[in-house]
Amino acid sequence: MLIKSHDDGFHHPLGSEITSRSAYEGRRDMLRLMAAGAAGTVLATWAGRQALAQSATVRPGKLAALPSIASKVSGAVTMEKLTDYKDASTYNNFYEFGTDKADPARNSGRFQTTPWSVSVEGLVKQPRSYALEDLLKLSAQEERIYRMRCVEGWSMVIPWVGYSLAELIKKVEPLGSAKFVEFVTAADPQTMPFVGSRVLSWPYVEGLRLDEAMHPLTMLVFGMYGEMLPTQNGAPLRLMAPWKYGFKHGKSIVKIRFTDTEPKTAWVKSAPQEYGFYSNVNPNVDHPRWSQATERRIGEDGLFAKKRKTLMFNGYEAQVGQLYAGMDLKKFY
Repeated sequence: MLIKSHDDGFHHPLGSEITSRSAYEGRRDMLRLMAAGAAGTVLATWAGRQALAQSATVRPGKLAALPSIASKVSGAVTMEKLTDYKDASTYNNFYEFGTDKADPARNSGRFQTTPWSVSVEGLVKQPRSYALEDLLKLSAQEERIYRMRCVEGWSMVIPWVGYSLAELIKKVEPLGSAKFVEFVTAADPQTMPFVGSRVLSWPYVEGLRLDEAMHPLTMLVFGMYGEMLPTQNGAPLRLMAPWKYGFKHGKSIVKIRFTDTEPKTAWVKSAPQEYGFYSNVNPNVDHPRWSQATERRIGEDGLFAKKRKTLMFNGYEAQVGQLYAGMDLKKFY
């Protein structure tokens, strides 16, 4: 099956269809009963977390400032069902707000996303600070339906709203010496309760090679499901490179810096033996503590879902495989 994004000329192969979420919702009562049995502690903890994650969240509102979306959405065609909005907005990794999947939705209510600006600096001819409003107007918005794969073995299918990061990169004109792009995210200990914890180095930093950042699939994202990004999903703007694991997609970005050296990213600093700079989805390279060969789609019956095979480059091998020609992908993981 194929997904075709408006104007980018790429076909995006994805996995097979997603099962209906109805059975998943019905697992809660059964898990409570099973919690009294042999698997009690594990299942009770899982059930409690899921019940919390499924609590109602306030949707941030339509993307009224992006009038071109309606025409763009029709250009995205998929046979694969989307992950339910509630799952996508309440089952998240955003360690600034906590390490449990439900923490970001629960703890991000005080985080302020307006006003917002992004500083673009480093090895570019046109360094400047962009107000969020200026970034929104920089290029026509489109909705792209991408698979998102997390290193812990779960995945989602989400319609992201934004445009290719290359549009911004062209505006600032990187110098010939620029080889990498570093993304620095917000770190406000007053509204992000886990900033300052020893879980990671703060602020959270991510990076891409310049050719990865320039690839048409790499997006600056301002919304999802035709609405503004919820805070827990990285408002007001985040990165999306769909062939990489989710932690590569920096959220709440405040600085974009062009450099001639590989950025020291947050997870490489904290656990270099477990997380590499490239972090491409690769079923042949296991995490030291778990296999990456299979995954579970969020919304597919929770703990009881049949796992599916992980696709090389998350299913985008035809589009991005040439970026890594000749590289040892077990060494450069």
